Amino acid sequence: MVGKIAWILILIGGLNWGLIGLGMFLNINLNIFSLILTGWPKVEALVYLLVGVAVVLKLMHKKCGACMPEGQAKM
Repeated sequence: MVGKIAWILILIGGLNWGLIGLGMFLNINLNIFSLILTGWPKVEALVYLLVGVAVVLKLMHKKCGACMPEGQAKM
């Protein structure tokens, strides 16, 4: 369950970063988190923190290899 939540957070965070980059080229603010959470900077910071934690969890999970079949190479 934690893995699925982490993937969802990573997907949302990645899409947001893509929109931020596109917005920089178009000179508009496309940061979904800041647009939705205007006036709640602490909640916005919490969302960013959760996305970062999700990435770290997925990276650690990939390296531990606990759920990989025998003989499969670890990254």
